[in-house]
Amino acid sequence: MQFALSGLVAMLVVALAATIVLRHAGETESVREARRLTEVLGRSAVEPNLHDGVVRGNRVQLAAFDRLVHQRVLRSPVVRVKLWTANGRIAYSDEHRLIGSRYRLGDDEVATLSGKGVAAGISDLSAPENRYERPYRKLLEVYMPVHTPSRRPLLFEAYLRFSDVAASGRRVWLAFLPALVVALLMLWLLQLPIALSLARRLRRGHDEREALLLRALNASDNERRAIAADLHDGVVQDLAGTSYALAVAAESADHAPTNDVARALRTGANATRQSMRQLRSLLVEIYPPNLRDTGLEPALNDLAARAVARGVAVDVDVADGVRPSDEVERLVFRTAQEALRNVVEHAGAGTCSVAVHANGRGVELVVADNGRGFERTVLDERRTQGHLGLALLADQAADLGGRLDVDSAPGAGTRVTLRLPAR
Repeated sequence: MQFALSGLVAMLVVALAATIVLRHAGETESVREARRLTEVLGRSAVEPNLHDGVVRGNRVQLAAFDRLVHQRVLRSPVVRVKLWTANGRIAYSDEHRLIGSRYRLGDDEVATLSGKGVAAGISDLSAPENRYERPYRKLLEVYMPVHTPSRRPLLFEAYLRFSDVAASGRRVWLAFLPALVVALLMLWLLQLPIALSLARRLRRGHDEREALLLRALNASDNERRAIAADLHDGVVQDLAGTSYALAVAAESADHAPTNDVARALRTGANATRQSMRQLRSLLVEIYPPNLRDTGLEPALNDLAARAVARGVAVDVDVADGVRPSDEVERLVFRTAQEALRNVVEHAGAGTCSVAVHANGRGVELVVADNGRGFERTVLDERRTQGHLGLALLADQAADLGGRLDVDSAPGAGTRVTLRLPAR
């Protein structure tokens, strides 16, 4: 809605600005047309019929010229005509009371009289020479030089009703305005589906972020519960049993055979080492090691210890000299971690192998188990349910120029293969 409203406001602003520009262009064009009209009248009607007797005040020639002006010049929008001499005398006007009057010519009028151009401007009706034009309220005066047969220069001045001139310009810009408004309206309407699509995409992204956040919180709670269960059912029980056994051995140490005490101590030591391995595997799950310091093989062995504690025999094989870049090493570890987690939780496998090999082309990780396997559609179903572990790892592998493949079939186990180029 904000996008649509802002687009509408922008369209209105553009339409208003375009209207102002078109109106100005229309007025400019109407003034240009007025200048052309005056020039046509001056060249075709006034100058060919202008005699020196008009300038000298010959009544016969003035009357003939006056009839010509009323017949051919004084037509809308022209309402007044004046002929000026160079010294500011009005040689002729259709307002006869002005004939013979003298007034000072303005600089623009003097410049026009000595040149060949056509000038135009809003008439100053407060000037004394324009007192008879005041009832018209607003006039456009256009003036140009003309010559008598003896080449005497005169200033031909025509007064045009400004409302008629403006109406002509208004017709020009009003002809373009509907097309402009329709074009802007269509542009705005075309933007609405885009705005709706963007809004839906933003809303969908917001919902996805909320879902991911909720899933992350749930995953965190699940992991904490799983770790608590592992500690309670595994290490805590083992240590409790070890403490009871050692306590019994300590009570009977004075009269028990030496072999029994030694056997109890060895059993306690083995149980303690087993508990330490389980704790180390939990630490690896909670906070992965710094692979560059510990090395990939020890990290994978610690990772496998948890699966071993859950009854899965895991064989880890890392080829000598495998030292990929940090980002490749981290992705290999994360992939092995996710694959082993799936083996423990879903595969029902008895054995599993983790192998890392390198050659000139890159690094390859293979995690294979002899579990129950699954149909390919299971991965798609788990992805729709929000289980994105392998899918995210596949995206990361693709970003590094590699690929992650999962091969499985019911009863045939699962094989996860990660191939990454050398970096």
